[in-house]
Amino acid sequence: MRDAGETVIDFSIGDPIEPTPPFIRDALLNAVPEVSQYPLTAGLPELRDAVAAYLLRRFGVVVDAATQVIPTSGSKEAVFNTPLAFVDARAGQAVVYPTPGYPVYERGALFAGAEAVPVVLRGDFVMRSSDIPESTWERARLVWTCSPHNPTGSVTSLTELEGLVSRSRQAGALLLSDECYADVYEDDELDVSPASVLQAAGAGSQGVLAYFSCSKRSGMTGYRSGAIVGDADAIAALKNLRTATGTASPDFVQAAAVAAWSDDAHAAERRVIFAAKRKILRKAFDDIGIATVASRAGLYLWVKVDDDLEASDRLLRGGIVVTPGRFFGPGGEGYLRLALVPTVDECEQAVEAVQRWLR
Repeated sequence: MRDAGETVIDFSIGDPIEPTPPFIRDALLNAVPEVSQYPLTAGLPELRDAVAAYLLRRFGVVVDAATQVIPTSGSKEAVFNTPLAFVDARAGQAVVYPTPGYPVYERGALFAGAEAVPVVLRGDFVMRSSDIPESTWERARLVWTCSPHNPTGSVTSLTELEGLVSRSRQAGALLLSDECYADVYEDDELDVSPASVLQAAGAGSQGVLAYFSCSKRSGMTGYRSGAIVGDADAIAALKNLRTATGTASPDFVQAAAVAAWSDDAHAAERRVIFAAKRKILRKAFDDIGIATVASRAGLYLWVKVDDDLEASDRLLRGGIVVTPGRFFGPGGEGYLRLALVPTVDECEQAVEAVQRWLR
């Protein structure tokens, strides 16, 4: 359509187009060495310190930067590779994950030889410990949760996270919390900012790992920089795995991440932009009687329609690209996901086409 000269507004992929803050780019450029050498799996001490300081400011959580933090090359590879460190493919172990959800939870589990067990979310699209059957808890090795949730933008409360932590410990399962959207939310729509599973876990983060990313918080999707934080024994196991996989971030990318994690103002500025986009689009659907569900945090709008494939096709005829909810697994049927990626002006331009083709 673009090649034919048609106007296309793309809400399909969660890759924000707002410029990376200059101070982050400068930190990377200033760290490019004359001699390039292999980065260490454990990461730069100053990056681990910066992540720990962020967690203290943001969540009031104290972690040991030396033993409870490991940098990653973004969150996707970290999510995918984690089961390889913990799953015994011969033991009939299960990896539990919410659906609709990030497809990499399932893919990583299958590549590690685990049984991938989806938990279908309904209603408010929050996964609670009671949603997982007892028979599943009995064979669970890893349990994924995600808040703010991709694709729905739901937020799991601290109380609900505490329930997941308690039940995972009882079952001897490692709880993995995808928190890559923790700093993307609407300030005026939530009484408190999204919580972290690290708050629920308490000192030492026993049996818990949290996954963080600079991608959406800081506009660094192309930098590939994130971190895993939590249980020291689990971090040690991941360090052993990652030494073999060679997935350490380059030192100059880590330098940029130090700058990003050390500053909260730019994340707040980006949050305002995403909230403005969300309000424009939410009103567009509200005005024609189409409900948005959850969608108070994260990078996405989750919209209820009759047939997500048919609605996606209709919108495409109007130059609006969205993702059918079923692409995120069972439970996504009948929903559309819109990534808040186009500019504020483009979101306003999209309103007429959205209403025309879905009215």
